[in-house]
Amino acid sequence: TKLSLTRWSADWKSATLLYEQAANGFRVSKDYEKAKLAFEKASKGQEMLASPWDAAKHIESAAALAKELRNWTEVIDFYRRASELYMQCDRPQPASDSLAKAARALEDALPDDAVQLYTDACVILEDDGKEQMAFDLYRAAASIYVKLEKFTDAATFLLRLGLAADKCNARNSQCKVRLYILQPNYFRYY
Repeated sequence: TKLSLTRWSADWKSATLLYEQAANGFRVSKDYEKAKLAFEKASKGQEMLASPWDAAKHIESAAALAKELRNWTEVIDFYRRASELYMQCDRPQPASDSLAKAARALEDALPDDAVQLYTDACVILEDDGKEQMAFDLYRAAASIYVKLEKFTDAATFLLRLGLAADKCNARNSQCKVRLYILQPNYFRYY
């Protein structure tokens, strides 16, 4: 991919294939740092080849390896980048799923960042009119707030779940939300 006096254009197609093979080889040999770097470069190659879907898949693989290495800032950055690439493909569901994966990875280490990622994932689905797909995300964010004993914030998120359930005519979910909000003791078991 580097240019020189004898090579005036980068051969991204061949390079991307080699980066993918290297990434898989490093992952099998459990050299996660090198595998992560190779997946990053494979993602860049897929972007250069105008394939954002494949680029997103590779950057998600890099994010999973960053999670194994417990590098939380890279986990956030990689999953956010994957979400952006999925949105370039006009695929909001995988974009939201990517952010949700990041949030699940960060729940214990960085709960505030996890809540923000869950919020962003919900917004993507809300904008696409698929609130029913976000129910678990609302619950997960509320659960983090309950663990942090931020009950007002948890109730706010549950109200958002109630509004989404109302839009989808999901009466059972809506009734559960009302029960949780009206009976604060239920938060302890949520």
